[in-house]
Amino acid sequence: MHKAGFVTILGNPNVGKSTLMNELMGERLSIITQKAQTTRHRILGVVSEEDYQIVFSDTPGVINPHHNLHEAMMNFVNTSLEDADVILYMVDCSKEDLKDVKFLEKINSFQTPIILIINKIDLIDQAEVTSLIDYWSNKILNTTILPISALKKFNIDRIKEEIIGLLPESPAYFPKDTLTDKSERFIVSEIVREKILERYKQEIPYSVEVVVNSFKDKDKVIVIDATIYVERESQKAIILGKKGVAINAVGTSARKTMQNFFKKKIFLGLFVKVAKDWRSKKTQLKKFGYN
Repeated sequence: MHKAGFVTILGNPNVGKSTLMNELMGERLSIITQKAQTTRHRILGVVSEEDYQIVFSDTPGVINPHHNLHEAMMNFVNTSLEDADVILYMVDCSKEDLKDVKFLEKINSFQTPIILIINKIDLIDQAEVTSLIDYWSNKILNTTILPISALKKFNIDRIKEEIIGLLPESPAYFPKDTLTDKSERFIVSEIVREKILERYKQEIPYSVEVVVNSFKDKDKVIVIDATIYVERESQKAIILGKKGVAINAVGTSARKTMQNFFKKKIFLGLFVKVAKDWRSKKTQLKKFGYN
């Protein structure tokens, strides 16, 4: 008997969804920073064994949309929920409901099995954990509740065991050697964006999109050219920094991470361009893959 299915990881920004996804995968697929809204796309990660295949969906954190980019991100979440055979609803230790209550109503109306993950329990004591379990068991119907620490790798194997028990009988959806549905270019663009999120403050990281113009995999080196798009000329100047110091630092950091991922030497060229108010323009969003 072979089991397979899609598992959606759902929750507010910054509850640890991408950290959990990477731990469940055993690979660093999703970028992780301390800033909210780090994940913008639906990223599939595939875990395959002889008798099962789990297709994880890391999704953007649930928010109330303020512009067209946010709406596109929430569309990714909706699509992922519709496909799901199992939902991992992830919370932290704050008792905070989903920022858009429509999603909470939706998952409570589904017949889809829900595993509620209480993350970051390494930050609280046992009495608080018990209180959280009681609280969420009254909020989410017919759910299994698992307290975990994704950062400390506590209870991760238990999540996988619970998921396998809930998967339907099915042949594999992807070839068994598949790691993700995303291209190498997408992974490169996300690594660059991660370094920007880490380095810059305030609105700058959220105004940035990264497009890989060329990816040439040669014998001993991968040669990459990528463009960083911002919304205003003033943001371009900040990204570049004085005499290009800031952009060079981003490139150096991104290149090191890429070399660890691709296991090859990387030559990375970064350029900065302005695409005025791109987050609010549907045609520009479509060009950037938000469709």
